[in-house]
Amino acid sequence: MAGERSAAGRAALLPAGRETGRGGGGGGGGGPADFVALLPPEVSSRIFSDLDVESLCHAAVTCKGWHRVIESDDRLWRHHCLSVRAVCQREIDCDRGNGYSWKITLLRNYWKSKVKQEWLSGKYSNIPSQNSLPEKSMYPMDADTWGEILEAELER
Repeated sequence: MAGERSAAGRAALLPAGRETGRGGGGGGGGGPADFVALLPPEVSSRIFSDLDVESLCHAAVTCKGWHRVIESDDRLWRHHCLSVRAVCQREIDCDRGNGYSWKITLLRNYWKSKVKQEWLSGKYSNIPSQNSLPEKSMYPMDADTWGEILEAELER
């Protein structure tokens, strides 16, 4: 009996049509703990905006409801893409100029920016041989990028 009352009490707290936690969208997220189903999209987007890139990608595959909110909000991807642009300006500007979305531009350049930043910061300046390089130190980069890295090395 007490269990019935608490379940009815929870349902009474939910907006109409959201008793299942699915927001009426069918297959959204499930359960009353799914904040995306309970909150307005702009509030959910604000919460997702605090995630780092990797966490945002993981959240996007958590469930259909989260995927829908994350994929539909270009601002989430733009914020991270502009951070990556500090290291990969030429690449980001080129991709955006070619019509890629913020998300695709970010995904195309994220790991490259991480590797490039490590090289530019001098992390690998004193490596005795190629066998001493960590596995994640290499990434396909064009001649211009390697030129930037070599110039930074020469300035050290």
